[in-house]
Amino acid sequence: MSKILVTGGTGYIGSHACVELIESGNEVVIVDNLYNSNIAVLDRIEKLTGVRPTFYEMDILDADGLRRVFHEHKIDAVIHFAGYKAVGESVEKPLEYYHNNITGSLTLYMVMKEVGCKTLVFSSSATVYGSPKSCPIEEDFPVSTTNPYGSTKLMNEMILKDICISDPEWSVLCLRYFNPIGAHKSGLLGEVPNGIPNNLVPYIARVAIGQLEYLRVFGDDYDTVDGTGVRDYIHVVDLAKGHVSAVNHALGVKGFDTINLGTGNGYSVLEVLHAYEKACGKTLPYKVVERRSGDIATCFASTTKAKEVLGWEANYTIDEMCEDSWRFTQMNPKGIGTDL
Repeated sequence: MSKILVTGGTGYIGSHACVELIESGNEVVIVDNLYNSNIAVLDRIEKLTGVRPTFYEMDILDADGLRRVFHEHKIDAVIHFAGYKAVGESVEKPLEYYHNNITGSLTLYMVMKEVGCKTLVFSSSATVYGSPKSCPIEEDFPVSTTNPYGSTKLMNEMILKDICISDPEWSVLCLRYFNPIGAHKSGLLGEVPNGIPNNLVPYIARVAIGQLEYLRVFGDDYDTVDGTGVRDYIHVVDLAKGHVSAVNHALGVKGFDTINLGTGNGYSVLEVLHAYEKACGKTLPYKVVERRSGDIATCFASTTKAKEVLGWEANYTIDEMCEDSWRFTQMNPKGIGTDL
């Protein structure tokens, strides 16, 4: 059994990862400042697993607080989810994004070095590929970014690679996620974005529950199956299981590596909308609007490396992803509160 520190462990992906880590026999310690999550998530993790993770309400910019966590627990590895994550907001608030996502991460890495904990799984993103020339996207494709959020992910990867070059005792895996959607089968955990959602499925969910009037489809003249943008959507539980495989792998090797986590399949905006309509049993209104600047036609992962290195692959279908999202939305129309 390993003891894993999970930063951002009450967030969308972090909470699902904590459930999978606990169910795989690991002990979990969470550090989260609750900026974009709810303390009630801890009750739900406990309800699902029978175990309440040790929790510290703390910002990763707090070096003394992090030192205390490491001194109170013999941490074997860290999974680092904590960070601001909205692309649009990052364009509006670049300083806040760089301070939180870079300075906060540097603080964590320096404390890890101090205490001799040198195994890390980092939450990266397919945004580091910028506008890829072809699909499927492989890990050795050129990297570039189109917004501050993506830049913070790429900078973290560069920092971690340099750390591993400087000290061969480090083991770092950067997991480049594609588009996480869905929710836990129980309906107890899922995505609760602040304000109007930026991402497709939470937006569709708000339309389905009647909180938003219609879905905006940004462009229907792309060179795709139906003219709408195609993306690689991965179930959050598949993604969470990928972190268990990743941390197990990282604990047994040294050095730096990057791995895509996706399904290897692309679904268009309208294909996702129709899958959601099937899940909720009704037709959902949409309007086609102008393309968003920076959007690309098609983006999906090569999953070969994840299978070869981690022995992991995604299993959920797009229908299951939408069914689980709809179940969570119905059970939590106002988000995750304290009622179970």
